[in-house]
Amino acid sequence: MYALIYSPGAQKDVAGLPRDMAVRIHTSLKKIKADLYNHVRKLEGSFAVPLYSYRIGQYRCILTIEDNKLVIFVVEIGYKNISRKY
Repeated sequence: MYALIYSPGAQKDVAGLPRDMAVRIHTSLKKIKADLYNHVRKLEGSFAVPLYSYRIGQYRCILTIEDNKLVIFVVEIGYKNISRKY
């Protein structure tokens, strides 16, 4: 099972969300750990580390996945147009 780690920027993003949405995002991220690749979409582009997007309602989580360490690293969380940045 994968461990879930938030970047400092993602922690700040969560702190700025309404409490119910922050709880919903955290709960959803914990649920996908068992069957991860069926729930995320790989972002196109040339990145040193592949980035993935996970949709929760109107919000998106930008993730990196390290299979060799069994870690999901949450890079950024924001409103649905955040994935255009990547």
